[in-house]
Amino acid sequence: MLKTYLIATALTLNASLLLAGNEPTGLTCELLEAPAQARIADAQPEFGWLVHSDQPGDAQTAYRIVVQADDGAEVWDSGKVESAESINVEYGGPALTPDTGYSWKVKTWTRLAGESGWSKPQAFRTAEKLEGYATSRYPLVQTPVAPAKVVRKGVGHYLIDFGRVAFGYLVLDIDAPADGEIEVQLAERGTSEGVNRKPGGTVRYVEVKQPLKSGRHRYRVQTPRDRRNTGGRAIRLPEEIGVVMPFRYVEIIGCPVELKPDMVTQMAVHYPFDDEAARFDSSNEILNQIWELCRYSMKATSFCGVYVDGDRERIPYEADAYINQLSHYAVDREYSLARHSHEYLLEHPTWPTEWKQHSVMMAWADYMYTGNKESLAACYDVLQSQKTLEQRARPDGLLNTKGMRDIVDWPKGERDGYDFREVNTVVNAFHYENLKQMALFAEALGKKDDAKQYRDRAEKFFETFNAKLFDPKRGVYVDGEGSNHASLHANMMPLAFGLVPKEHVESVADFVVSKGMACSVYGAQYLMEGLYRAGRADAAFALLVSEDVRSWYNMIRVGSTITLEAWDNRFKRNQDWNHAWGAVPGNIIPRYLLGVRPLEPGFGKVLVRPMPGPLARAESTIPTIRGPIHVAIENLAGQPFSLKVSIPVNMTARVEVPVASGDSSEDFSVTLDGKPVRAKIVDGYAVIDDVGSGTHAFTVSPGRASEAPTEE
Repeated sequence: MLKTYLIATALTLNASLLLAGNEPTGLTCELLEAPAQARIADAQPEFGWLVHSDQPGDAQTAYRIVVQADDGAEVWDSGKVESAESINVEYGGPALTPDTGYSWKVKTWTRLAGESGWSKPQAFRTAEKLEGYATSRYPLVQTPVAPAKVVRKGVGHYLIDFGRVAFGYLVLDIDAPADGEIEVQLAERGTSEGVNRKPGGTVRYVEVKQPLKSGRHRYRVQTPRDRRNTGGRAIRLPEEIGVVMPFRYVEIIGCPVELKPDMVTQMAVHYPFDDEAARFDSSNEILNQIWELCRYSMKATSFCGVYVDGDRERIPYEADAYINQLSHYAVDREYSLARHSHEYLLEHPTWPTEWKQHSVMMAWADYMYTGNKESLAACYDVLQSQKTLEQRARPDGLLNTKGMRDIVDWPKGERDGYDFREVNTVVNAFHYENLKQMALFAEALGKKDDAKQYRDRAEKFFETFNAKLFDPKRGVYVDGEGSNHASLHANMMPLAFGLVPKEHVESVADFVVSKGMACSVYGAQYLMEGLYRAGRADAAFALLVSEDVRSWYNMIRVGSTITLEAWDNRFKRNQDWNHAWGAVPGNIIPRYLLGVRPLEPGFGKVLVRPMPGPLARAESTIPTIRGPIHVAIENLAGQPFSLKVSIPVNMTARVEVPVASGDSSEDFSVTLDGKPVRAKIVDGYAVIDDVGSGTHAFTVSPGRASEAPTEE
């Protein structure tokens, strides 16, 4: 008996060792990686996890979920479910109890590695009220930041530099010899010489008289409440956080003791943020600085718990939120803030015509990056009835927006002389994008009649748009029906949204390139997308790393550590120095320069299509709901183009590697993991489809590949 027991025990231990190391990680409940910090309001929450296997090309075939109450009682055991799904798996047990703690764990089976061990349990707590559908989100956090530098400028006079602007408040720990008062100056803008007391625009500077008491005390320096950004439609901060302002520099005058670094703290307020989720490095130092500026901007501007337009108003706007959303997805595996912002804006819409159309685009981004249909299903009717502007369509399909407030670009001086007409080219370009997206929404939700109607309308719209708004003599689009003026905006938007017939792409792209950055930091989103979609990577890269006043580098040069509302104060005298819609490169670099975009909702399949232009080298980690994608490129003159990419388990990829000069008529040698493959050359790219998980290396170089087998 003892021998039998020992053998059985040894077999159990060996089985455990075999299962160790490939347990699921990255668990999410309602898209939250730390649901214990929130309250889960959805009555049937969705679970997700990252699948692990050391076998290239592996994929999940089954899973098993167990949910327990805090007292250890089992609530639900899914049993072994034959399924490849590892995201948005809905709870299927008995009704959860409100205001109750639970935990869950999961194990998986994969095609090649077999059964995994159990994941570590993830705790979550339900809200006091459970709903059929609700977006759960985190409370704001307060992070203490130590000074980067403390400089004594004179007797009792100190300059503190925290290195970066953050929204928050200042905390002082002072052991004063007697009652008294100090002067505290806080500012966004400054230098090594001191704070800037006249920064211009609505860049922040305040002066506070701070009373001191005898003995050691901790003081929160109370800055004055700004009536504009704490009233009206502005987002209110929780009472426990109180008044905050953006600041980096502090001057203290009249300090009765020697001020040491551990006596001053910047308490930064922000939404939970994983600083390690993304990284980027390249051979171009300006590009590296711009990426980091945009990455940090996502964290710093999240201080309201909803995407807002900066400190001047603290109001959510749809276009601002859309750019914020795309760049936030690119630097953190976080989806709740974008979803809440989108749903908030459906209930609190703003005035510009195109901003309404951005609501459809926000829903699209949410669906593609999460693969979750719940919000889409809940919002579909509102999107259809209020955001596509269908009621403005003429019999020919074009929108007439007479009486509405078309915006084109903002501020007004950034419109490249746009000629506003009742049938506006920019508004109609957005409408085409909405029609395409609504067709896919309807299809995803099983609304077949709607899907067909939207597809048919989009097809007809394409023909009408080009017949009535394209000037064939000049090879460009005019600003609207009846206009003779051709602006940058009327041409970059059709390029960005795939409205330009193939035979006209060259002339439209030439026109767009000739205009340069004749748009705002908002318009730059569509300028960059249009250039990349037209294959003008060199021109796009030149704008990304430009040192002109109309550039992202100028934001760094003037001293900001968060992206600006406008290129410079001269273009918008009341601009904020803390506006996330200025962070366009935050999404353009991963989505187009490195070419990582979801092809299927929830990154079931990903496109990897780098467009580096003249950039010699780059490497990046890009978060996704299924796990991080690692990309590294080498684009050295006279050498084969090299791409190395790591695809998470349970994801496939279509990899498109650029060939020399984009000339598909030449022969090229393509290798995958050191072995030659026959790849189809399409529009200057070698296409290798259905690449499985794991780390893969691709090279493309001139030369015949006739002996290479066809890649299946």
